[in-house]
Amino acid sequence: MEQIELFTIENPCRGICENSAKGFCKGCLRSREERFHWHSLSNESRHQVLELCRQRRQRLLKARQKRLQSDSSKALPYGMEEESGAPLEQGAEGEVFELTREAFDPEADRVSDQK
Repeated sequence: MEQIELFTIENPCRGICENSAKGFCKGCLRSREERFHWHSLSNESRHQVLELCRQRRQRLLKARQKRLQSDSSKALPYGMEEESGAPLEQGAEGEVFELTREAFDPEADRVSDQK
């Protein structure tokens, strides 16, 4: 006797019952038929449904990660463009300056202006 047969598999519903564009529940990733027939399925069939849900979740996470990576490499915030490896930003008067990770020190600017 397998361990699957010893315990009943509980309903994976998370209470987020809304269909995605592809017809899967956004909460548990089951299809409409899988949700509708859940209570009449055997434990083995329920296990298969949960495995399908796991595979759907992996594909969803992989696609989301790919989309986030492509979006972040295409657009930098606040109108910055990447040239020669350093992000540039245009100031209020139209001058272009390079963004750095160094802290801003207004005293250093005053000393250099006085010289």
